[in-house]
Amino acid sequence: MAHMTSPALTVGFDLDMTLIDSRPGIHATYVALADRTGTYIDADLAVTRLGPPLTEELVHWFPAERIAPMADLYRSMYPSYAITGTLAMPGAREAITAVREAGGQAIVVTAKHEPNAKLHLDHLRIDADAVIGDLWAEQKAEALRAHGAAVYVGDHVGDVRGARTAGALSVAVATGPCAAEELHAAGADVVLDDLSAFPGWLTAYRAARA
Repeated sequence: MAHMTSPALTVGFDLDMTLIDSRPGIHATYVALADRTGTYIDADLAVTRLGPPLTEELVHWFPAERIAPMADLYRSMYPSYAITGTLAMPGAREAITAVREAGGQAIVVTAKHEPNAKLHLDHLRIDADAVIGDLWAEQKAEALRAHGAAVYVGDHVGDVRGARTAGALSVAVATGPCAAEELHAAGADVVLDDLSAFPGWLTAYRAARA
């Protein structure tokens, strides 16, 4: 009897505070935006609540009619201030490598403006098979389904919701604004301390799946 090969595994990853620690770069961009516009922005506070779309943060600092132009301005300033100061999270490259070594594909699905997400990955030499930006929470399911992702890895309860909406296994890492208990309560199937635990988890998951 011929051995049946399982379909290639596709794993989705969130970007901010999952694959990259973008707090220094985002902080610098908010400081620059405040200088440019003469508007007070508490950059220290803003970087404690990364995950949701940019516009959800800007509403704390600008009136409604200025949100769209301020989002455009922020995104245009972002490459100058945010890319070089941003670091890979511990285990990020190894997690992508583990998916590849398993014969799978690693995609990035993020709420971040897609061109800026690609700049981060290029700068840090994190090589994803696809990068899909501008999707948050349940919207992420669109890209996860389109790419046939069986697993989605993220740090926020919004990422858990995206995975569950897509029918993907939710693997959460407690490296962002949401504590492990909050991620469990949101319905994460697996909660890891950080991505350095991901290759070992993936090996066990693939063995169980086989």
